[in-house]
Amino acid sequence: MKVLLVNGSIHEKGCTYTALNEVAKALQENGVQTEIFWLGKDLPAGCRGCLSCKKTGKCVFEGDGVNEFVEKAASFDGFVFGSPVYYASPAGSLLSFMDRVFYSGAKNLAYKPAAAVVSCRRAGASTTFDVINKYFTINNMPIVSANYWNEIHGNKAEEALQDEEGLQTMRILGYNMAWLLKCIEIGKIEGLEPMKEPKIRTNFIR
Repeated sequence: MKVLLVNGSIHEKGCTYTALNEVAKALQENGVQTEIFWLGKDLPAGCRGCLSCKKTGKCVFEGDGVNEFVEKAASFDGFVFGSPVYYASPAGSLLSFMDRVFYSGAKNLAYKPAAAVVSCRRAGASTTFDVINKYFTINNMPIVSANYWNEIHGNKAEEALQDEEGLQTMRILGYNMAWLLKCIEIGKIEGLEPMKEPKIRTNFIR
């Protein structure tokens, strides 16, 4: 079993990474392989709604990690998306990334457990957490929780490491993710699969 963790911060080893790394360590303790996928400093462009991905199976933009991630996601069993808080919302670069990932490659993430992790200096964590979770709930993805909302506090990585409650939340998130992945694996062995229906699309403009 493998979990892919996305670092949506411009800082490779900052507070968001610190939180994700704590989750990763807990997963590894429970026999789950992990990889942290950093968006990098070349920020991804926003989706332009061209619908090209519906024909080709990949985003028309190349070289900014979106197509690489979607291809990689097919071989992973769970996901954690992490972001710093910018104006009580996720980083714009992560939102652009997730818009294009879920629009062009949602099938590679569907029915796989996911979690949001946010880091903030002081406030805005809850709204940021809510925004990221919306992507999972539109794509048949079980959301993994912990014993508190998945947030860590600090302005720098060394400050985040002092947030004992935040670090514990990350560890418990990792434990719960590992537990759920193992439950799903047992379910597959027993032949249990989610019931599915073709998508019904309606338009309220007459």
